[in-house]
Amino acid sequence: MNTIAFPGLSIGPFKIYESFNLFGLTIHYYGLIISIGIVIAYIFCSNMAKNYDIDKENILDAVLVGLPSAVIGARLYYVIFSWDNYKEDISSVFKIWEGGLAIYGAVIGAVAAVFIYCRVKKIKVTKIYDTCSFGLLIGQIVGRFGNFVNAEAYGSETTLPWRMELLDLGISVHPTFLYESLWNLCVFLFLVFFYRKKQKFSGEMFLAYISAYGLGRFFIEALRSDSLYLGPIKVSQLLALLCFIAGVCSIIYFRHKNRAQNK
Repeated sequence: MNTIAFPGLSIGPFKIYESFNLFGLTIHYYGLIISIGIVIAYIFCSNMAKNYDIDKENILDAVLVGLPSAVIGARLYYVIFSWDNYKEDISSVFKIWEGGLAIYGAVIGAVAAVFIYCRVKKIKVTKIYDTCSFGLLIGQIVGRFGNFVNAEAYGSETTLPWRMELLDLGISVHPTFLYESLWNLCVFLFLVFFYRKKQKFSGEMFLAYISAYGLGRFFIEALRSDSLYLGPIKVSQLLALLCFIAGVCSIIYFRHKNRAQNK
């Protein structure tokens, strides 16, 4: 249980429980919230599939292949870069309901698995990537509230009006989980209602997602107090910068190539 308030907004304090019992089963809000995000993402991507000449069945297959790979990748990424927290109790590596899933690991795992699936099924992988980009964003928009109920993924201390107060720890911090959720919502709306109409080549939507997410994550990660480090470097901030640069450069390159081919 965590006690949280937003004193500058006159919200709270209120208690947030990490789980509840249903018919004798313990249901963790973290997993429930992520599951809700996955369902919404799948429904949206299925409806978008026709715009990319993809069968809905292929989207379902991609989810079934990508989801377990995403969970494994997310957990591996987190554990590798915070090994000191797990080396004394190896069994804790498998307790994913307690939190500790890294979005970059999830994306890497899912992208790799879907790539293999598309190769086997002889489906154009960039069309699947484009379609699933929206699902990734929806999953992140909703999933970040799983961090909220676990009182994790918050930022450094602050006195800003929208600060989040963690009464059990006696600190007021940046609600970085909310920053990222709102940023992803803005990216989602931008891609769906504007950028999609400007798309020039297959795979561009995925690259736009990678670029936009990387841009926002770079600045948000600078505020995080629980970042994973490689020496003195914040791993996620470095990856965010690389994603932004690689995504933008790829879009410029392929747009130029597409323009040259159409002349």
